[in-house]
Amino acid sequence: MDSATKDEMQPSLPPGSSCPGPEWPEQERAEQLARGAALKWASGIFYRPEQLARLGQYRSREVQRTCSLEARIKSVVQSYLEGVKTGVWQLAQAFEAVQGTREALDQAHGLLQGMVEATETLKPLREQVAQHKQLQVLSQLLPRLRAVPAAVAHTRTLIGAQRLLEAYVCLRELEQLQEETWAPLGGLELPVFEGLGPLAEALGQAVEAAAGVAGQLAREDPALLVAAVRVAEVDARHTTSLELPPRDWRRRCLQALQEGLERTHFGTPLLLEPGALAGWLEALRVALPAELATAEALVAPCCPPHYKVVRLWAHTLHSGLRRCLQQLLEGPKLGAADAFALLHWTLHVYLGPEMMGSLELGPEADVSQLEPLLTPENIEQLEAMFVTQIQVNVAQWLQKALDGEVAEWNREQEPGTDSSGFYHSPLPAIVLQILEENIRVTSLVSESLQRRVHGMALSELGTFLRSFSDALIRFSRDHIRGEAMAPHYVPYLLATLNCQSALSSSLSVLQPDGAGSGDLALVEAGLDELQRRICRLVLEELLAELQPLFEALPSRRWLSSPELLDDVCERTVRFCQDFRRVRNPAVQLLLAEAERTVVLQYLRALMQGRLVCRGADERIQAAQRLQNDAAQLRELFLGLGLEESVQCAPVLLSLRDLLNLRDPMLLGLEVAGLRQKFPDVSEDHVSALLDLRGDVSREQRLAALSSLQAGPQPSLSAGQRALFSLVPVPTPALSSCLPSGPCA
Repeated sequence: MDSATKDEMQPSLPPGSSCPGPEWPEQERAEQLARGAALKWASGIFYRPEQLARLGQYRSREVQRTCSLEARIKSVVQSYLEGVKTGVWQLAQAFEAVQGTREALDQAHGLLQGMVEATETLKPLREQVAQHKQLQVLSQLLPRLRAVPAAVAHTRTLIGAQRLLEAYVCLRELEQLQEETWAPLGGLELPVFEGLGPLAEALGQAVEAAAGVAGQLAREDPALLVAAVRVAEVDARHTTSLELPPRDWRRRCLQALQEGLERTHFGTPLLLEPGALAGWLEALRVALPAELATAEALVAPCCPPHYKVVRLWAHTLHSGLRRCLQQLLEGPKLGAADAFALLHWTLHVYLGPEMMGSLELGPEADVSQLEPLLTPENIEQLEAMFVTQIQVNVAQWLQKALDGEVAEWNREQEPGTDSSGFYHSPLPAIVLQILEENIRVTSLVSESLQRRVHGMALSELGTFLRSFSDALIRFSRDHIRGEAMAPHYVPYLLATLNCQSALSSSLSVLQPDGAGSGDLALVEAGLDELQRRICRLVLEELLAELQPLFEALPSRRWLSSPELLDDVCERTVRFCQDFRRVRNPAVQLLLAEAERTVVLQYLRALMQGRLVCRGADERIQAAQRLQNDAAQLRELFLGLGLEESVQCAPVLLSLRDLLNLRDPMLLGLEVAGLRQKFPDVSEDHVSALLDLRGDVSREQRLAALSSLQAGPQPSLSAGQRALFSLVPVPTPALSSCLPSGPCA
């Protein structure tokens, strides 16, 4: 390569540049890498001196390689320049073509402008042609157009005469004439046709009016109903080219059928006096089946099958009634009678065989798809409303019955008796009748309402029993204080015991079939508490009579004579003579409590320390007296009718054994035996009995009392009631107590 060629290939420097430089940083980096690689290669080749001899060969080879690369680069540049030349020539040709196209478009635009100006000159002519065509059409239709006002008036006359089919024919002829003029006139509305819209609306209203009284027309003028339905059906199939809103007379006809039916039966607001709802429901029970029968027999033949008249009637009446009942429930609160009547009617009568469940209603009525008249929330509301109001009534009735019973307690006459001679009061029958009738009548409605009323009845009975018990307390308090002396205080208490027995024995009548007996637990507990209260009041009166007699027992006179206990028995017999007028099992309970009261008073008297035996003879007399008194009390209550197995008097025989023991050293065994029979006997009781013996030394007393602590402590057996724990004992001297005893 010569120097001239090398100069041509050198890149030209831009003005102001002092040295060549890379155009991009990447180029500079590439050159540095290339120079580094060449230097590395040269240093490796010529590292040894013997390699320098071959330097000429390496130089000539690199020169050849350089020339080859320059030739290839030159060829590539030449090819690139030829491509650029071809592209420039093609661009010049394209530019010439674009210029030619622009000139052609300018010529076309000029031609179009000329055509627009020519068209504008023809516009008046075109308008004249259109007016000529319209005038031609009008001239042809002019005789018919002149008759339009008369036809409109005639059609109105036909509508007024309820000749609906003829009126519809006339209306269609007028609308057809309007269509014939509308298209040629380019959609121009002639003033002569302005009355067609109101005329069509008047006919539609006449069709609606006829459909609104379909039931009446089906009986009186079925032809008019048929005409109205036919007009609606024919118009539904008619199409028009006029830009008019759809009349939709079929929908309006069906809607009028429904609205007229609802207006007939549920049109007026339901404003009923309290208690009048049952009459209104009874009227519906008669009217609605009659309406459905009319629909099936008379209205359905007048309408197309797809109207499904019977189904429409059934569903319309149902929805109207449902809406009416909802409004009724949203209004003033219903009374108990109205709430009960509505629940019974909707749940049983309406769906029963007399109405919607009638076999005469065919499947076309489709009553299975009807929604319930009352929602579960409505039923809950009515049941709660009924129970709340009936609870107030029941509480008033029970209180009134109780007030009447309490007023009888201060009478001068004894309580009345029944045919068997037992004290009798109508109160239990009244109470049970009030509650049982309310529970029984709700079974006609639903189990849920019966459960509610059953729970309410038991709750009110519990409240009544508490009021009864409170009244007895006031009656007893007034009698004891002397504020209101009852001439027959005890007989009326016994009469109330018979009331309690009657209520307890008849409680099962309040239990509905299938109800659990656990619901009665609280009421039974209340009855038991009332029984205990009555018995306690009776026994308090017996105690008031016997306490003065027991003040003289035991004594020297008691040891030698049975007169003291004779007086007790005589007073007890006289007091208990009215017990025969108490029914079983209450009389047995009362006698058992009376006998227990007498024995407790006897034990209380023995524990007071009023008597100390002076010797063996008096101890024998005391033991014999205890035996005789036990036998006398046993015979007394056997004579009154108390079973011997429940008597408490045998405790006196155990005390007799303790007094009759001759050797005081054996008292420990006797005391232990007494503890086994009566686990609630205490050291104080034993000490008082030992004091009664009068011959027990301190050591013997301590030995006897220590036997109470020996061995396992017994407990009351099943069915055994406490006895000694109910008998108070005066605090004994400390010398008679064990160190570990309660009195120490």
